[in-house]
Order: sequence, then C-alpha cells, then structure tokens
Amino acid sequence: MSIEVKNISKSFGSTCALGGVSINLEENRIYGLLGRNGAGKTTLLNIITNRIFADEGEVLVDGLSSMENDEALSKIYMMGEKNYYPDNMKIKEIFRWTKEFYPSFDMDYAKKLADLFELNLNKNVKSLSTGYNSIFKVIIALSVNTAYVLLDEPVLGLDANHRDLFYKLLIEKYSSHPATYVISTHLIEEVSNIIEDVIIIKKGKIIKNETREELMSVGYTVSGMASLVDEFIKGKEVIGTDSIGGLKSAYIMGQIIRTDIPKGLEITKMDLQKLFVQLTNA
Repeated sequence: MSIEVKNISKSFGSTCALGGVSINLEENRIYGLLGRNGAGKTTLLNIITNRIFADEGEVLVDGLSSMENDEALSKIYMMGEKNYYPDNMKIKEIFRWTKEFYPSFDMDYAKKLADLFELNLNKNVKSLSTGYNSIFKVIIALSVNTAYVLLDEPVLGLDANHRDLFYKLLIEKYSSHPATYVISTHLIEEVSNIIEDVIIIKKGKIIKNETREELMSVGYTVSGMASLVDEFIKGKEVIGTDSIGGLKSAYIMGQIIRTDIPKGLEITKMDLQKLFVQLTNA
C-alpha cells in the first residue's frame, strides 16, 4: 500500500517545475515535503491528486493509476491553499457535502474540532479570515479518514496557539487512526519533531529522501576561530559556512569523529531547518 510517483516531469512553458521526480509514499507515515518557494512542492501534490497532469511519468495509488481514476483518487484528500467551495456556502454545508464525496468523513469529530478552534459553522467561506480559511480546511483533512492526506501549507495564517493545537490534533489522529500524511510547509522548525520522513525538493529535483533520523545523523556544525575551522574542514563535505568577525561556523555532511576534534572548536548537531537552508541555498 503506497503512492508511487514514477519519473514525473512537468513544465510550464519554458519553466521546468519537476524533472524526473520519483518517490514512494508508504502507508502510515508522516512525511515532510520541504522546499523553497517555486521548488515544485505544490505542483507535485497537484499531479498526485490529478488536479494537473504530468508531461511524463505516472502516479500509482495502491497499484492503481491515478489518471482520471475515481477509485484511486478516493483514497487521497488534499488540503491546498486554493478554495474549491462556493464562497457563499456555509461551513456546516461544506461538511455535509464533503461526507457525500468521502463517506468516511467523521461529522461528529469535525464538529468537535470546530468547537476547539472556535469556528462558527454558520459562517460562509467568504466571511472567514485567512487563518479560519485554513482552519476549516484543516478540520476537513483531519476528519476525512482517507488513507492518504496531503497538507499543502496547512497552517497558513494560523496564530501560534492554533498552530500548536493543529500539531497536537494531528499526532492524536495519527496515533488513533494511522494514515499517510504529507506536510508541505515552510515552518520547518515546527514540524521537525512531527515528521518521520524528509523529502527535500530543489528546483524540481528531489535532493534528499530519507528518514529524519538518517538525515540528521550525518550532519553537524563546527564552530570556532576561522583559521581552526578552515583547517578542520579540509577534505570534508562542507555544504555551507557562516562568518562573523574572526569566528566561523561550517556545516558538514558526514559522521562526527569526536577524537579528531582539535581544542578550540565546538561541534554541535545540525537542526533540520539549518540543514535545509544549507542544502537549498543557491
């Protein structure tokens, strides 16, 4: 059981949005799909859900082609920035129509979440703020109970309290009703302890696709006097550096060998956000 993305390519005019992308989204995992603006994240999710078509390649959902295939697409729910519901439709009506298309939609759970987020079900879409526009779509995504849930910038416009509530609810839902979640977000620090697998996309190419533990185990930061750092990093895979005055930090891919650390240098673990920044810098 998985979503297999096989050699997907997509161009818009002369711009290559995706070039030969292949990934496998396994069942009951939480993925972080990370990339800078314009890297191809939303294009990839839209192709998986058949909202746009690839120029090359194919997407298989549990072995079924997703191309105009209702059986395959019924297994996936995507929350995106674009709103596909009529602006005048009330939230309670949206919930009702969602259940028509997704019979496993949990109406009672959705209403419970609406209370937690203080979302008025009698409001219509056009009256919602940016944050509450995201909230009603988040509630649907958490209540829809499909095998695969794709979340494209799910916390857009949410304040810190609502973001914290969303992450807690996501973990609770995943624990009680496991499914595959793909979170595409710019707030890497916030999701770094939630995601199990990391997919980093840069200029339409997948540059990293591994578990968070595997990725974080092979990156570290060395800091100290610039001359000492320069000497230490010779022959190592350096993915970036920062300098302030006579001090320097270098970001290195590879295993830390503690016995090789000269006096005067400090070695620290690289966090996911810093690793992402260094890997995706131009």
